[in-house]
Amino acid sequence: GGHINIKVVKLGTVMEVVVKDDGIGIAPADQERVFKEFEQVDASYARENGGTGLGLALVKKLVEMHGGVVCLKSEIGVGTEIIFSIPCQKM
Repeated sequence: GGHINIKVVKLGTVMEVVVKDDGIGIAPADQERVFKEFEQVDASYARENGGTGLGLALVKKLVEMHGGVVCLKSEIGVGTEIIFSIPCQKM
């Protein structure tokens, strides 16, 4: 029942992508962990949200392979915003 918004903007020679959701959010203490492979903020058997813990780790690696950067902004109960930018050339 949540929402995801995606915005792509070209800023000079950089493409910026913003993916924002209104999900459960990520606590500040856990925000670095979500970029580690197979790391899940809630690894308990009773957790409600699925996943393997690879999504953001793969995003970070792919973006960095292309010379870009990834950052995360999140607030518990409000949602999460992942912003990544990569250099781009004219096609």
